[in-house]
Amino acid sequence: MINPLIKSLLILAEVVEARDPYTGGHLWRVSQFAKLLAIKMGLSETEAVQVSLGGYVHDLGKIGVPEDILLKEGKLSEAEYALVKTHPLIGKKLIDEHPLSELVSGVIFEHHERVNGGGYPRGLSGNNISIAAKIVSLVDTLDALTSPRPYRREIPLEKALPILALEAKTHFDSTQIDHIFELGRSGDLSHIIGHSAQEIPMVTCPTCGPVIAVQRTARDGDIVFCRACKGKVSLHQKDESFEAEMLGKTDNLVNLQIEINSAGLDDLMKEFKGKFEKLSQLS
Repeated sequence: MINPLIKSLLILAEVVEARDPYTGGHLWRVSQFAKLLAIKMGLSETEAVQVSLGGYVHDLGKIGVPEDILLKEGKLSEAEYALVKTHPLIGKKLIDEHPLSELVSGVIFEHHERVNGGGYPRGLSGNNISIAAKIVSLVDTLDALTSPRPYRREIPLEKALPILALEAKTHFDSTQIDHIFELGRSGDLSHIIGHSAQEIPMVTCPTCGPVIAVQRTARDGDIVFCRACKGKVSLHQKDESFEAEMLGKTDNLVNLQIEINSAGLDDLMKEFKGKFEKLSQLS
């Protein structure tokens, strides 16, 4: 029973990610970063897998945030930001009745808390914030910096890490910052950054910049579509990645339908295989 229950959690999270054309693979990357950091900190493999699961579903509550606010390129108004800040509570309420809610509810509810007490929704500080939530908070920001956004290009890891360090002891746990630096220096993050799943590099729209989800079955010459600008894009194989060529536009809504990151889901289900029963004992 535990296998389909965990998959149901992951699919719930994918529904949220699929709304945003700029965050393709974000949940997979956060979950992978979180697992690596948890292991680096000395957590057990089972605990690290639990943190990874929490990383995948942390933004579940964004399903309750209107799309025009979620995807707004400019600065949010106070009222809009207040609405965004409700998503941890929405996520917790949505997950409360799930049989595995205890595995992830803490991360969902606390991932925007800050170690100096300046976060939300409860203004928790220091050790009152769970280790798992602190981990996910840090790597969520790491992925936001190193991934493309509507208003900027992705930031290289070597520049993103010092930005995180500026917020040690205010936003983030300084010990975790030290560990993420070590992971970065050793190259342990390179197979995650810029990927939407294991060995699947992200492809960005050559016109407007969003991430185009490429499935594991993608081949040279395949046609994909950008949901942000309605672009029709041809994929050209280059080494282990693809270059994207804009061919024009499409008005066919079928071409612009939301796609689940099935490769990322498959990767996580393989990782969790054999650990389901141990996870269920934690809930």
